[in-house]
Amino acid sequence: MDERIEETLAHLLERKRSYQQGCGSETTALMMTDLARFCRADRPCFDPDPRIHALLEGRREVFLRIQEHLNLTPEQLFELYARKPLTTEGESDV
Repeated sequence: MDERIEETLAHLLERKRSYQQGCGSETTALMMTDLARFCRADRPCFDPDPRIHALLEGRREVFLRIQEHLNLTPEQLFELYARKPLTTEGESDV
């Protein structure tokens, strides 16, 4: 396996562990339930006002990122983020 891929997988594993540790308490289920409602995790984010629509989509994107790190393997995260373009020069979502 390419050294860069191995480094990225190690980074994803470390970040996944951080998410799990941060969300590993008994109150996690309550927190995630609240965030799911607030972030519209299970309902459309459409609003005729494009600014409100963008706000709602942003909330949902953050919730989905948390869910991804709690539920996917580092390899699955790598595959998911490897398909995304670079967010800034020289830096990716991974």
